[in-house]
Amino acid sequence: MPRQFLPALRGLLVPRSTAPPPPPVETKDLLAGNAYVSMTYAGVTNVWGTPGRADGWDMERVIVEGYERSIWTFKSIEAISKHASTLPIQIGRGGDERRFEETLDSHPLLKLLNKKANPLETGDVFKKRLSAQLLLSKKGVFIEKTYSRGGTLVRLDLLPPDRVQIIPDDRNADYVKHFEFTDYSGHVRELLPKHVIWIRDPHPIDPFCGVTPLEAAGLSIDLDVKARTYNISFIDNDGRPGGIVGIDLDGVDQREVDRIQKRLAPGAHNAGQLTLVGTGPGGVTYVDTSARPREMAYETLSSTAKGEILAAFGVPESIVGNASERTYANADREEYNFWDHTELPHLNLIASGFDPDLDEEWIVRFDTSSVQALEFPRRQAREEARKEWEAGLITIDEYREIAGRPAFNVPQSRALWISPQKAPVPANDQDAAALGLGPDQAAAGTPGAVPTGAPLPPGTAPDTAAADVAAALALDAGPSATADVAAARAQGAPLALPAGSTATAAVAAARAATIDSGPGDAAADLDRARSIQNTAPPGEAAEDVDAARASIETKALPEGDGYEVTDADFDALSMAVAAAITALLARQKGVILARLRAPKIRKNTRYWEPQNDDDVRRADADLDQDRVVSAARWAEETSQTLAPVLQQAAITTARKVSKTLTGTDEVPPSAAAAAIVTAAYAGEAITGFLAELAAVLRDAQHDAEDISDLAHAVVSYYQSAEPALTARVAETCAVATINGAADAAAEHAGPDVVRTWITRGDTRVRPAHKALHGKTLPAGTPYTVDGASLRYPGDPFAPIALTINCRCRLHYATNPKE
Repeated sequence: MPRQFLPALRGLLVPRSTAPPPPPVETKDLLAGNAYVSMTYAGVTNVWGTPGRADGWDMERVIVEGYERSIWTFKSIEAISKHASTLPIQIGRGGDERRFEETLDSHPLLKLLNKKANPLETGDVFKKRLSAQLLLSKKGVFIEKTYSRGGTLVRLDLLPPDRVQIIPDDRNADYVKHFEFTDYSGHVRELLPKHVIWIRDPHPIDPFCGVTPLEAAGLSIDLDVKARTYNISFIDNDGRPGGIVGIDLDGVDQREVDRIQKRLAPGAHNAGQLTLVGTGPGGVTYVDTSARPREMAYETLSSTAKGEILAAFGVPESIVGNASERTYANADREEYNFWDHTELPHLNLIASGFDPDLDEEWIVRFDTSSVQALEFPRRQAREEARKEWEAGLITIDEYREIAGRPAFNVPQSRALWISPQKAPVPANDQDAAALGLGPDQAAAGTPGAVPTGAPLPPGTAPDTAAADVAAALALDAGPSATADVAAARAQGAPLALPAGSTATAAVAAARAATIDSGPGDAAADLDRARSIQNTAPPGEAAEDVDAARASIETKALPEGDGYEVTDADFDALSMAVAAAITALLARQKGVILARLRAPKIRKNTRYWEPQNDDDVRRADADLDQDRVVSAARWAEETSQTLAPVLQQAAITTARKVSKTLTGTDEVPPSAAAAAIVTAAYAGEAITGFLAELAAVLRDAQHDAEDISDLAHAVVSYYQSAEPALTARVAETCAVATINGAADAAAEHAGPDVVRTWITRGDTRVRPAHKALHGKTLPAGTPYTVDGASLRYPGDPFAPIALTINCRCRLHYATNPKE
C-alpha cells in the first residue's frame, strides 16, 4: 500500500471513517489491451496526492518501450544529453551569464565532473547518463557523494532511480529523513541527505515527485511505435504476389497443384512474386495485384507522432539531423531556440544540484562560451549598438558595456559624438572643459575662459560698434586694452605701451602695427576694412560690424619651416609614464603578495595551515593563480592611471602644432583619441605581464613547499621583468601619444598641410622605416609599408612589428602656394 502524504494532517482534513475510496488503478499495455489511460508508462499503482506518485514509474519499461524503440524519443534524449556531456563545468562568482568575474580551477567537483567521476565513468559519461536519467525518470536522479577522511569530495555515483526509496520526515521538518538504496545483491543501505544529490524537474504540487516529457508524449510514442510495429507485422504476415496468372488445371497432377499453392505462403521473402492459380476449365486470366496495394495512413501518422514527440522534448527536427526545407536563417534560429528554451534550463537544473557543496557566493555552471548559437542575440545587440553609436545616440562607454567590455570612463568616451562631423556633446561641465568646449574651471582667467553677461556702459545701445567694443573690453580685466587684445589672440605678452595710455592710444598703436596702414582718420580705416571683404555693403559702422559677424572665418596658413616633435617631447612624456608605471607596479606587487597570503585564497588548498586537529580546510589542490593576480582589475587601473598624463601631453602637443600652422592654439577633440587608445593598450600590456606572472606561479607550485616559496617567485619575477616592461610601455606610450596628437592637429589645420617621415638615422631604425625616411604626404593620408597602413609613427592600430620600439616622428609644414 502506498505511503500517505502527511497522514496526521490528512486525518484532520478528511475523517478516516468518511474518506473516499482510493481511485482505481491505472494500467497501460503498450502493445495489447483496449483503452488508453493517462499514465503512459506507469506499470503499477499510482495514488495521486501522496509522496508515492513517482513510485509507479517503471524505469525498465520506460527504457525498453520508450527510449529504445522510438527513434524520435531516442534522438531527442541523445541530442539533449550529448550537449550536456560535452560542455565543461565551471565554478565561479560575479560576472554575467556569459562569463564569471572570478573562477576556481582546482575544486574537487571540477575534477569529478570534468575528468573522472568514479572508477567506471569519466566526467563526460557521467554527465550524459545524468542528463538522460533526468529526462526519463519521474523520480529524478540520485547522486551518491563519497568523501575522504579529510572531508574532501572524491567520488560521484549515479544510483538507479527505481532502486532508491525516499523516506519522508515524519515531523515534516526536513521533508526527507533519509534515502534507502537497494543494491543489486538485495542489501538495503540508508543514505543521509547530505550524502545524496537529488535533482528532478519539479512537479507543480508534489515536492517528492518530478516530471518528464515522456508523460506528455506518451500517446504519441505509442502511436509511433504501434505504427511501425503494424507495418512490420503486415510485411511479415502478408506475402501478396505482384501478379496472379489463372490457368485451367484440368488434367494437372495434384502434386503440381500443391506446389503452385505453396507459392501463396506468407512472408516478406515471398512478396511481389508471380503466382499461378487454377481457374477451372476453359482459359487463362491475369490479375495485377501490385497496382492496388493495401492502403495505410502510415506516413501521416508517423509525421504527426514525430512532431508531437519532438515538441514535448523541445528539440527541433534540425537538431536531430534533418534541416531540409529550411533556410540557413531558419535553421540558425531553431538552434538558438533549442539552446535558449530547452538546453540551457536543463543544464541549469543539473548544475544547481551541486551548488550546496560550495560557499554561498560560488555557483556551478556549464561553460557555454563556445556555443555559437548563443551568440545570436549578442551579435544583434552589438550590431544595433554600433548603429546607435554611429548616429550619436549612445556613448563609447555605453557601447562597450553592451559589448561586454570595460568602459574607458574618460571624457571622450562619456561624450556623445554626433554624426556626420562627430562633434562631441559632453556629459558635464568638467568633460566639456577636458574636450575644449567650455571654460576650464580650474584655470580661470586663461585664454579660452570667456565670461558672459558683462554689463554694458550706461547709455550704450546693443548691436552697435560701441557695444561690441565694450563687450571685447569686458572679456578679461587687464592693465590696458592692448593686454586684452593680446590675451584674446593668445599671443602671449601684451604690446608695450607707455604708462597711462588710453583707448585712443591703443587704437593708434594697433594701426601702426598694420603693415599696409598708416595714420589716418576713422573714415580711411573704415574704407580699408571694407576693402578686405569681397563686396562693400554701404551702411554705418554698426552695419559693417553685422557684416563682419556674418562673414565666414578663414585661416591663412603662415609660411615657414613648420613644426617637428623634438626628443625632449618624447623624453618628458616617457619619464612621466615610467614614473606612473613604476608606482603602479610597486603597489601591484604589494597587493599580489597580500592576496597570496590571504586565508580565502589558501582555503581548500595545500597551502592552508590547519588551526587545530579538526580543521579540514586543507586539501591537495593548487592555488588559484589567476585569482591571485586579477589581471582584469589591473588592466583597467593602468588605463585610468595613464589616461590623464597622456591626455595632458596630447593637448599640449596639439596646441603647439596648431600655433605653428594656424596661428591659434585650438585643440581638436580628436587629439586626445591617441591618448585614450594608448592608455588602453598599456592596460593590455599589463594584462600580458600578469599572465606571465600567473604562469610563473603555476610552475612554481610544482616544487613549492609553502606560501613563502610562491612569494619569493613573485618578487623575483618583478625584479627581472619590471624594468623591461616599464621601458617598453613608457617609450610606446610617448611615441604613440605625441605623434597621434600632432597628426590630429595637423589634419585639423587644413588641406594645405603636409608631413614628412623622419627617422633617428641610427642602427636601431628598422628597414621598413628607413624606406619611409623623407617621404612626404598630405596630412590625413596614411603611410603604406609592408602591406600595412600607418597613420603616424607608433600608430596603435598598426601591426605591433611596425610600432614596437619605434622612435620616428613627422615634420609638418604648409604646402607652398604657387
